[in-house]
Amino acid sequence: MTSNNPDNINTPEMTIIGRDTQIKGEMFFEKSARILGSFEGKITAQGEVQISSGANCNAAIEAQRVIVDGQVNGPISAHEQLTLTANARVQGDLTAGTLVVAEGASFVGHCNVGPAAQDILNGTQSTTTTAPASNQELKSNNITSNLSNKLDLTPPWANQTNQQPQTQSA
Repeated sequence: MTSNNPDNINTPEMTIIGRDTQIKGEMFFEKSARILGSFEGKITAQGEVQISSGANCNAAIEAQRVIVDGQVNGPISAHEQLTLTANARVQGDLTAGTLVVAEGASFVGHCNVGPAAQDILNGTQSTTTTAPASNQELKSNNITSNLSNKLDLTPPWANQTNQQPQTQSA
């Protein structure tokens, strides 16, 4: 959607996917996009991707900047900044140059932020690293997650059972 108003020359171009729209597949945006409806697949943008309140994306998202105000199930890669608003509900791995999380946001997954994340996004991560030999080495390792790994997103408390103490009678 482009404005023909010359006063809006500095306003970035934004494609809007409406609330009543459901899309499956891959989308590439040369500029920016705002998702108001449902999307399943992969979204790539050279600018910004906004997942608006009420939007539902089962998708991998990659862009310079990503703002989530709706629901995303899938990995998100933001080369510059990823913002999760108070309404955000995200289940998937996050990789971002910087991460902003508002109070009330929900996130389940692995997170890589900062210079190490930039290396992952730029494909310059060293592939000659070896597995840590101890827990101490694991804690000191800057990059502990590979985005291609499958995640068990079950919360730790879901595996616990309510066990009652057993008593024996004589």
